[in-house]
Amino acid sequence: MPEPLLQVKGLTHHFASRGGPTVAVEDVAFEVRAGEAVGLVGESGSGKSTTARCVLRLIEPTAGSVVFDETDVLAASPRRLRELRREMQIVFQDPYASLNPRMTVEALVGEGLVVHGLAGGRGARRRRVLELLELVGLDAGHLERHPRDFSGGQRQRIAIARALAVEPRLLICDEPVSALDVSVQAQVLNLLRGLQEQLGLSILFIAHDLAVVRFLCDEIVVMRDGRVVEAGPAHRVLREPHDPYSRALLLATPVPDPAIETRRRAERRSSSPAGGRSPSSTATT
Repeated sequence: MPEPLLQVKGLTHHFASRGGPTVAVEDVAFEVRAGEAVGLVGESGSGKSTTARCVLRLIEPTAGSVVFDETDVLAASPRRLRELRREMQIVFQDPYASLNPRMTVEALVGEGLVVHGLAGGRGARRRRVLELLELVGLDAGHLERHPRDFSGGQRQRIAIARALAVEPRLLICDEPVSALDVSVQAQVLNLLRGLQEQLGLSILFIAHDLAVVRFLCDEIVVMRDGRVVEAGPAHRVLREPHDPYSRALLLATPVPDPAIETRRRAERRSSSPAGGRSPSSTATT
Protein backbone atom coordinates (compact mmCIF):
# COMPACT_ATOMS: atom_id res chain seq x y z
CA MET A 1 0.00 0.00 0.00
CA PRO A 2 1.43 3.43 -0.97
CA GLU A 3 2.46 5.91 1.72
CA PRO A 4 -0.08 8.65 2.52
CA LEU A 5 0.27 11.78 0.40
CA LEU A 6 -1.71 13.77 2.96
CA GLN A 7 -1.84 13.02 6.70
CA VAL A 8 -4.13 14.97 9.00
CA LYS A 9 -3.94 14.35 12.75
CA GLY A 10 -5.67 16.02 15.68
CA LEU A 11 -6.84 18.90 13.49
CA THR A 12 -8.74 21.44 15.58
CA HIS A 13 -10.14 24.88 14.86
CA HIS A 14 -11.95 27.19 17.28
CA PHE A 15 -13.70 30.34 16.10
CA ALA A 16 -13.59 33.38 18.36
CA SER A 17 -17.03 34.55 19.54
CA ARG A 18 -18.49 36.83 22.17
CA GLY A 19 -19.23 33.96 24.52
CA GLY A 20 -15.75 32.46 24.10
CA PRO A 21 -14.22 30.05 21.58
CA THR A 22 -16.65 28.08 19.40
CA VAL A 23 -15.52 24.63 18.34
CA ALA A 24 -15.78 24.17 14.54
CA VAL A 25 -13.45 21.19 14.13
CA GLU A 26 -12.13 18.97 16.92
CA ASP A 27 -9.41 16.28 16.74
CA VAL A 28 -10.02 15.36 13.08
CA ALA A 29 -7.74 12.71 11.57
CA PHE A 30 -7.61 11.05 8.14
CA GLU A 31 -5.22 10.17 5.30
CA VAL A 32 -5.27 10.47 1.52
CA ARG A 33 -2.95 8.17 -0.42
CA ALA A 34 -1.51 8.78 -3.87
CA GLY A 35 -4.11 8.20 -6.58
CA GLU A 36 -6.88 7.72 -4.02
CA ALA A 37 -10.20 9.57 -3.62
CA VAL A 38 -11.38 10.14 -0.06
CA GLY A 39 -14.87 11.41 0.71
CA LEU A 40 -15.38 13.78 3.64
CA VAL A 41 -19.09 13.51 4.37
CA GLY A 42 -21.55 15.15 6.75
CA GLU A 43 -24.52 17.47 6.87
CA SER A 44 -24.45 21.25 7.00
CA GLY A 45 -22.32 22.57 9.87
CA SER A 46 -20.40 19.34 10.40
CA GLY A 47 -17.03 21.01 9.81
CA LYS A 48 -16.15 19.60 6.39
CA SER A 49 -15.33 22.87 4.64
CA THR A 50 -13.52 24.24 7.68
CA THR A 51 -11.38 21.11 7.68
CA ALA A 52 -10.48 21.62 4.00
CA ARG A 53 -9.55 25.24 4.57
CA CYS A 54 -7.38 24.28 7.55
CA VAL A 55 -5.57 21.71 5.41
CA LEU A 56 -4.68 24.45 2.91
CA ARG A 57 -4.07 27.02 5.67
CA LEU A 58 -6.67 29.31 4.16
CA ILE A 59 -7.62 29.54 7.82
CA GLU A 60 -5.16 28.72 10.59
CA PRO A 61 -5.91 25.65 12.72
CA THR A 62 -5.92 25.98 16.49
CA ALA A 63 -4.08 22.68 16.90
CA GLY A 64 -3.09 19.49 15.11
CA SER A 65 -0.83 18.57 12.22
CA VAL A 66 -1.13 18.52 8.43
CA VAL A 67 1.64 16.73 6.55
CA PHE A 68 1.73 16.76 2.76
CA ASP A 69 4.35 14.54 1.14
CA GLU A 70 6.41 14.58 4.36
CA THR A 71 6.23 18.39 4.63
CA ASP A 72 4.67 20.00 7.70
CA VAL A 73 2.14 22.36 6.11
CA LEU A 74 1.40 24.21 9.35
CA ALA A 75 5.09 25.04 9.91
CA ALA A 76 5.79 26.04 6.31
CA SER A 77 7.21 29.49 5.56
CA PRO A 78 5.16 31.78 3.28
CA ARG A 79 7.41 30.88 0.36
CA ARG A 80 7.15 27.15 1.00
CA LEU A 81 3.39 27.42 1.55
CA ARG A 82 3.04 29.01 -1.86
CA GLU A 83 4.90 26.05 -3.37
CA LEU A 84 2.68 23.62 -1.47
CA ARG A 85 -0.47 25.31 -2.71
CA ARG A 86 0.62 24.57 -6.25
CA GLU A 87 0.58 20.88 -5.21
CA MET A 88 -2.78 21.18 -3.43
CA GLN A 89 -5.53 22.95 -5.36
CA ILE A 90 -9.18 23.51 -4.40
CA VAL A 91 -12.42 23.62 -6.39
CA PHE A 92 -15.15 25.49 -4.52
CA GLN A 93 -18.87 24.83 -4.33
CA ASP A 94 -20.05 27.92 -6.22
CA PRO A 95 -18.04 28.47 -9.41
CA TYR A 96 -19.75 31.78 -10.14
CA ALA A 97 -18.56 33.18 -6.81
CA SER A 98 -15.04 31.74 -7.17
CA LEU A 99 -14.45 32.94 -10.75
CA ASN A 100 -13.67 36.62 -11.29
CA PRO A 101 -16.58 37.83 -13.49
CA ARG A 102 -14.40 40.43 -15.20
CA MET A 103 -11.81 37.92 -16.45
CA THR A 104 -12.04 35.87 -19.62
CA VAL A 105 -11.77 32.10 -19.50
CA GLU A 106 -8.28 32.35 -20.97
CA ALA A 107 -7.18 34.68 -18.17
CA LEU A 108 -8.90 32.64 -15.45
CA VAL A 109 -7.41 29.31 -16.44
CA GLY A 110 -4.01 30.81 -17.21
CA GLU A 111 -3.73 32.84 -14.02
CA GLY A 112 -1.97 30.07 -12.06
CA LEU A 113 0.52 29.60 -14.87
CA VAL A 114 1.50 33.26 -14.53
CA VAL A 115 1.62 33.23 -10.72
CA HIS A 116 3.86 30.15 -10.60
CA GLY A 117 5.91 30.99 -13.69
CA LEU A 118 4.89 27.84 -15.54
CA ALA A 119 4.34 29.25 -19.03
CA GLY A 120 6.77 31.72 -20.55
CA GLY A 121 5.18 33.65 -23.41
CA ARG A 122 1.56 34.36 -24.18
CA GLY A 123 1.52 31.85 -27.04
CA ALA A 124 2.73 29.00 -24.86
CA ARG A 125 0.28 29.98 -22.16
CA ARG A 126 -2.63 30.02 -24.60
CA ARG A 127 -1.69 26.58 -25.90
CA ARG A 128 -1.64 25.22 -22.37
CA VAL A 129 -5.01 26.82 -21.59
CA LEU A 130 -6.48 25.22 -24.71
CA GLU A 131 -5.15 21.82 -23.61
CA LEU A 132 -6.81 22.28 -20.24
CA LEU A 133 -10.12 23.35 -21.72
CA GLU A 134 -10.17 20.30 -23.97
CA LEU A 135 -9.33 18.14 -20.96
CA VAL A 136 -12.52 19.28 -19.21
CA GLY A 137 -14.76 19.17 -22.28
CA LEU A 138 -14.60 22.79 -23.48
CA ASP A 139 -12.92 24.28 -26.55
CA ALA A 140 -11.20 27.27 -28.15
CA GLY A 141 -14.53 29.01 -28.72
CA HIS A 142 -14.80 29.59 -24.97
CA LEU A 143 -11.47 31.41 -24.54
CA GLU A 144 -12.70 35.00 -24.79
CA ARG A 145 -15.98 34.53 -22.95
CA HIS A 146 -16.75 35.44 -19.34
CA PRO A 147 -18.22 33.34 -16.49
CA ARG A 148 -21.67 34.91 -16.94
CA ASP A 149 -21.86 33.35 -20.42
CA PHE A 150 -21.82 29.78 -19.09
CA SER A 151 -24.11 27.36 -17.31
CA GLY A 152 -23.30 26.19 -13.78
CA GLY A 153 -21.83 22.92 -15.02
CA GLN A 154 -19.64 24.70 -17.56
CA ARG A 155 -18.42 27.14 -14.91
CA GLN A 156 -17.42 24.25 -12.71
CA ARG A 157 -15.48 22.76 -15.62
CA ILE A 158 -13.65 26.08 -15.95
CA ALA A 159 -12.89 26.03 -12.21
CA ILE A 160 -11.53 22.49 -12.52
CA ALA A 161 -9.36 23.47 -15.50
CA ARG A 162 -8.00 26.43 -13.52
CA ALA A 163 -7.13 24.14 -10.60
CA LEU A 164 -5.42 21.62 -12.88
CA ALA A 165 -3.36 24.26 -14.69
CA VAL A 166 -0.54 24.11 -12.12
CA GLU A 167 -0.45 20.28 -12.18
CA PRO A 168 -1.45 19.60 -8.56
CA ARG A 169 -1.07 16.20 -6.94
CA LEU A 170 -4.04 16.69 -4.62
CA LEU A 171 -7.36 18.19 -5.69
CA ILE A 172 -9.69 19.28 -2.88
CA CYS A 173 -13.28 19.45 -4.12
CA ASP A 174 -15.54 21.33 -1.70
CA GLU A 175 -19.13 20.35 -2.57
CA PRO A 176 -18.39 20.88 -6.29
CA VAL A 177 -21.67 19.42 -7.57
CA SER A 178 -24.17 20.31 -4.83
CA ALA A 179 -25.39 23.44 -6.66
CA LEU A 180 -25.88 21.60 -9.97
CA ASP A 181 -28.81 19.71 -11.45
CA VAL A 182 -28.66 15.94 -11.03
CA SER A 183 -27.86 15.25 -14.69
CA VAL A 184 -25.07 17.85 -14.64
CA GLN A 185 -23.76 16.42 -11.36
CA ALA A 186 -23.27 13.08 -13.10
CA GLN A 187 -21.33 14.73 -15.92
CA VAL A 188 -18.98 16.54 -13.54
CA LEU A 189 -18.47 13.40 -11.41
CA ASN A 190 -17.64 11.39 -14.53
CA LEU A 191 -15.18 14.12 -15.50
CA LEU A 192 -13.48 14.02 -12.09
CA ARG A 193 -13.20 10.25 -12.12
CA GLY A 194 -11.74 10.31 -15.62
CA LEU A 195 -9.24 13.01 -14.64
CA GLN A 196 -8.24 11.05 -11.56
CA GLU A 197 -7.46 8.00 -13.67
CA GLN A 198 -5.79 9.94 -16.47
CA LEU A 199 -3.65 12.23 -14.31
CA GLY A 200 -3.12 10.02 -11.26
CA LEU A 201 -4.74 12.64 -9.03
CA SER A 202 -5.47 12.25 -5.36
CA ILE A 203 -8.83 13.75 -4.43
CA LEU A 204 -10.34 14.92 -1.15
CA PHE A 205 -14.02 15.14 -2.04
CA ILE A 206 -16.35 16.99 0.34
CA ALA A 207 -20.06 16.22 0.12
CA HIS A 208 -23.24 15.85 2.14
CA ASP A 209 -24.66 13.20 -0.20
CA LEU A 210 -23.44 9.63 0.19
CA ALA A 211 -24.70 8.78 -3.29
CA VAL A 212 -22.09 11.16 -4.69
CA VAL A 213 -19.14 9.72 -2.77
CA ARG A 214 -20.33 6.18 -3.52
CA PHE A 215 -19.55 6.85 -7.18
CA LEU A 216 -16.13 8.43 -6.75
CA CYS A 217 -14.43 7.58 -3.48
CA ASP A 218 -12.27 4.72 -2.22
CA GLU A 219 -12.47 5.79 1.45
CA ILE A 220 -15.13 7.67 3.40
CA VAL A 221 -14.72 9.86 6.49
CA VAL A 222 -17.99 10.80 8.19
CA MET A 223 -18.12 14.00 10.26
CA ARG A 224 -20.70 15.25 12.74
CA ASP A 225 -20.50 18.41 14.83
CA GLY A 226 -16.85 18.94 13.95
CA ARG A 227 -15.67 15.42 14.78
CA VAL A 228 -15.02 12.23 12.83
CA VAL A 229 -17.59 9.62 13.85
CA GLU A 230 -16.65 6.93 11.33
CA ALA A 231 -14.01 6.23 8.70
CA GLY A 232 -13.16 3.29 6.49
CA PRO A 233 -13.30 1.80 2.99
CA ALA A 234 -16.27 3.13 1.03
CA HIS A 235 -17.77 -0.30 0.42
CA ARG A 236 -17.79 -1.05 4.14
CA VAL A 237 -19.12 2.31 5.33
CA LEU A 238 -21.88 2.24 2.71
CA ARG A 239 -22.93 -1.37 3.34
CA GLU A 240 -22.32 -1.75 7.05
CA PRO A 241 -22.02 1.65 8.73
CA HIS A 242 -21.05 1.30 12.40
CA ASP A 243 -22.14 4.68 13.72
CA PRO A 244 -25.86 5.56 14.04
CA TYR A 245 -25.22 8.92 12.38
CA SER A 246 -23.63 7.22 9.35
CA ARG A 247 -26.66 4.94 9.09
CA ALA A 248 -28.98 7.94 9.27
CA LEU A 249 -27.00 9.71 6.53
CA LEU A 250 -27.30 6.62 4.36
CA LEU A 251 -31.05 6.47 4.92
CA ALA A 252 -31.29 10.16 4.03
CA THR A 253 -29.92 9.50 0.53
CA PRO A 254 -32.89 9.92 -1.85
CA VAL A 255 -33.92 7.10 -4.19
CA PRO A 256 -36.22 7.46 -7.25
CA ASP A 257 -38.75 4.89 -6.01
CA PRO A 258 -41.69 6.26 -3.96
CA ALA A 259 -42.36 2.96 -2.19
CA ILE A 260 -38.73 2.59 -1.11
CA GLU A 261 -38.56 6.24 -0.11
CA THR A 262 -41.69 5.87 2.08
CA ARG A 263 -40.18 2.85 3.82
CA ARG A 264 -36.90 4.64 4.36
CA ARG A 265 -38.60 7.68 5.85
CA ALA A 266 -40.10 5.37 8.46
CA GLU A 267 -36.65 3.83 9.07
CA ARG A 268 -35.12 7.29 9.46
CA ARG A 269 -37.62 8.16 12.16
CA SER A 270 -36.90 4.96 14.06
CA SER A 271 -33.10 5.23 13.73
CA SER A 272 -32.66 8.98 14.27
CA PRO A 273 -29.39 9.74 16.19
CA ALA A 274 -29.48 10.69 19.86
CA GLY A 275 -30.97 14.10 20.39
CA GLY A 276 -33.71 13.54 17.80
CA ARG A 277 -31.87 15.30 14.96
CA SER A 278 -31.53 13.34 11.77
CA PRO A 279 -29.44 14.40 8.77
CA SER A 280 -31.17 16.30 6.03
CA SER A 281 -30.77 15.16 2.45
CA THR A 282 -30.92 18.82 1.40
CA ALA A 283 -27.99 20.11 3.48
CA THR A 284 -25.50 21.93 1.31
CA THR A 285 -22.64 23.25 3.38
